[in-house]
Amino acid sequence: MHDLRPITALGADARREDAVGALTLTERPDIALASVAARLGREGEARDRLRAVIGAVPGPGEVQLHDPEAGFWIGPDQWMVGAPFDTHEDLAARLKARFGDTASITEQTDAWTCFDLRGAEVEDALELLCNLDVRRMETGSARPTVIHHLRCFVTRRDPPDWFRVVGPRASADTLHHAILDAMRSVA
Repeated sequence: MHDLRPITALGADARREDAVGALTLTERPDIALASVAARLGREGEARDRLRAVIGAVPGPGEVQLHDPEAGFWIGPDQWMVGAPFDTHEDLAARLKARFGDTASITEQTDAWTCFDLRGAEVEDALELLCNLDVRRMETGSARPTVIHHLRCFVTRRDPPDWFRVVGPRASADTLHHAILDAMRSVA
């Protein structure tokens, strides 16, 4: 008999939270993720359905902060949608039911991991991590970038000292380590 139990991307039973100076880094295993890719010729219908789910259609560089689902642009007619895992463990199935054949929906919860970085020196830390002009990012913006050789997305949340880093789950330890190093450098 197997004794399976869920673990976080960092391999623990519960999320990890690290505080360094005025900064806090929190692992977010409580977020379900699914990607939405509009099918050729059905882009308008897919956008309409996305708008019904998250309230708007994020364009390049945008995130739509909506409760309980939120989404950000990841490419032409492609978006990543997130929601609380406790209530949306079946997020991909829910989206498939709503989008029908207008979009391809792919479960992403176990492919990506999320880290929230908060604090007064958050912009200083992010400037050490990636080539984004984070000081010009407004609440509701999302940018693809590279952090420690990993393709990631950085979104500016609300309040303004809160950023979310979405990166590959298979490299969660590497990403976590890189963020902690940047936090220690500015502390």
